[in-house]
Amino acid sequence: MQKKHLNFWQILTMNFGFFGVQFSFGLQQSNMSAIYKYLGAEESELPLLWLAGPVTGLVVQPIVGAISDGTWSSKFGRRKPFFLIGAVIASIALIAMPYSSSIWMAASLLWILDAANNIALEPYRAFISDKLPEKQFSFGFLVQSFFTGLGTTLANFTPAILVSFGILALTDKMDNGIPVSTYWAFLIGAVASTLTILITVFTTSEYPPTLEEIKAIKFAKSKENLVVKTFREIIIAFKEMPLPMKQLIPVMFFPWYAMFCYWQYLTSALSLSLYGTLDQSTSYFNQAQLLTGNLNGTYNIICFSIAFLMIPIAKKLGAKKLHFISLVIGGIGLLSMPYLNDTDILFVLPFGEGIIVSQIYLFSFGLGITWASMMAMPYQMLAASIPYGKTGIYMGIFNMFIVIPMIIQIFSVQYFIYDFLGKNPINIIRLAGIFIILGGIFSLFVKLPKRD
Repeated sequence: MQKKHLNFWQILTMNFGFFGVQFSFGLQQSNMSAIYKYLGAEESELPLLWLAGPVTGLVVQPIVGAISDGTWSSKFGRRKPFFLIGAVIASIALIAMPYSSSIWMAASLLWILDAANNIALEPYRAFISDKLPEKQFSFGFLVQSFFTGLGTTLANFTPAILVSFGILALTDKMDNGIPVSTYWAFLIGAVASTLTILITVFTTSEYPPTLEEIKAIKFAKSKENLVVKTFREIIIAFKEMPLPMKQLIPVMFFPWYAMFCYWQYLTSALSLSLYGTLDQSTSYFNQAQLLTGNLNGTYNIICFSIAFLMIPIAKKLGAKKLHFISLVIGGIGLLSMPYLNDTDILFVLPFGEGIIVSQIYLFSFGLGITWASMMAMPYQMLAASIPYGKTGIYMGIFNMFIVIPMIIQIFSVQYFIYDFLGKNPINIIRLAGIFIILGGIFSLFVKLPKRD
């Protein structure tokens, strides 16, 4: 099927809902640990309370991918019904989350929220290869990188913006101890999740299946129930997995294992590296926590700022080489983190009284380049290698290459790696740097098909 070349604004609007999904994910990343602690969770309980994300991604995305491949509605399309279902459920969970009265209520809502986000997220990956000709894959996936960085950045900074502009007071709390600023951030996230996906739904059409595909869909529905058909399709897809997709397993495994290490241990590593303490009761540890938010916000700003700049580079170098270079830059950045400080000033941004950017931000700049590539290049390599009509199920299975490393990381670091590395969080960050570089090296060995 010959697909139309879409212009910049058409590709932007078809991916606009991706912003809402990533805003929701960003709220989770920056607020869930704090919410759990406000409700009485111990530090040692946090890793297992975070299992919702990887486990729901592991289960939901392949199933949604298989179902959406075999779905067609002349009114709603193939992928768009899942965008809407995910957005509505996610919005309800976001609104309810700040009202949690117990740890397990919050944990249950997180499972629902993650499942809903994954229902909406998975079809967005398949949407690129559904709508765009192969020459525009890089553009499409890098637009998703842009919205990933922008959505996550705004989610991270929304509570601070509400407080700093005097809209809310830092001391304003709900009855359960959760800050009022958190409630409003989640409410804004609920609106963003639904509104941005509605923009995609109303501005973007989908290519209808051929008559043969419609007959196949109807025949399959008449012969098998949905559950049996879905799991049969997943099993067949695993057996027939294209070679390039198999070669992408280590490309995904090492960087995603590394990012979970980074998210969990950066604050402790900064506190030890910059201030020589791991004592959570000190002001130094609080400074490290604030710095963590700034550094994470920075790498997401770099991500959405550089996404469009990477488009011509991807066309010239190709996805494999660009991904290798991008991951090496971020890996070296993490390896250098223990040698950087927050006293040497790089430059001062001319906002307000001036925002000081110190030497420690150098690694965050590099990580932003890595993050932009991680959100785009592996999906471009995958989309170029999977058969037509199977994009949904293979994009869903591909997500397993993300969540399985996260699950392995949770248990391996907690019960083995942390002790093996001398119980030193700085060494965990070093390991993350090495693993990101390994992911880049493995990307060079992916054999992509040559297509006309």
